[in-house]
Amino acid sequence: MTNIKNPKTVGGRVIEDPKIARFLFSDVRMSWVWLVLRVWLGYQWIDASLHKVTNPDWVSTGNALKGFWSGAVTVKNGSGPIAFGWYRNFLNYLLNTQAYTWFGKLVAYGELLIGIGLVVGAFVGIAAFFGALMNFNFIMAGSASTNGLLLLAALLLVMAWKIAGYIGADYFLLRFVGVPWKIRESEEAQPVPAHAAR
Repeated sequence: MTNIKNPKTVGGRVIEDPKIARFLFSDVRMSWVWLVLRVWLGYQWIDASLHKVTNPDWVSTGNALKGFWSGAVTVKNGSGPIAFGWYRNFLNYLLNTQAYTWFGKLVAYGELLIGIGLVVGAFVGIAAFFGALMNFNFIMAGSASTNGLLLLAALLLVMAWKIAGYIGADYFLLRFVGVPWKIRESEEAQPVPAHAAR
């Protein structure tokens, strides 16, 4: 008989998560580390959003976003900030349809909501996912800046979604919405029945 924690079954075989992955992404003792990271990342999003939500060029006309997209799609001497033609075509489509008029609001208030969600620890995995998506799009549009580091932090929080908000609103929210996992109070491994170990 073998003792296995958090087994995943694939083709009749049992694949166990590495101990380090279980510790980093599932052990509530790590929630303090994720608390620091998510509050820092949430502050970055709130700080980035505050000048946008008070600026009519973002939330009324969308001209700020139009300027950013226009600069991103510009090609001089055969090159520009965007490395992929399909992404340049996508931004050109958004410019041609004047999507910046409503997309500017989405960016400004989206950044604010992501930041608040991360700081209070509400649906951290979802907030971090949308933050990562925004960072990815900023990078694709040729704006490296701090986006690479913020993207990495967001991806780590997505992986740690079960415990990243444990010290925060997720402690209550995830139980309320019915997450697909159980909290084990014991560190002891659960024995696998003899017929399943064969």
